[in-house]
Amino acid sequence: MAQSDAIDIEVAYAWPDCQELVKLRLSPPATVQQAIEVSGLLQKYPEIDLTKSKVGIYATLCKLHTPLRHKDRVEIYRPLLADPKEVRRRRAAEGKVMKKGAAAPVDPSPGP
Repeated sequence: MAQSDAIDIEVAYAWPDCQELVKLRLSPPATVQQAIEVSGLLQKYPEIDLTKSKVGIYATLCKLHTPLRHKDRVEIYRPLLADPKEVRRRRAAEGKVMKKGAAAPVDPSPGP
């Protein structure tokens, strides 16, 4: 295979304060799983479990067997610390409690 047939991709794994980005050149047809395995991130970060972790290409979820194209960025997503739906429900409930306990409105009319 000619060198020009190779595809350049990136594999990203991020935390709140930093990101690991590995650039690779692979022979097509290459898949998301192959890119992750070749990147070395599975060995460097043993908490990554491809049976549980979600993956994507440019913030779009995909399967591990998805074929890659030139210039794709494979992303390995960490599990969420809190369910966003549950957080919104809790905030909405707290807001209702605050409204019920709000101070009585002030009467704008002048006194006697």
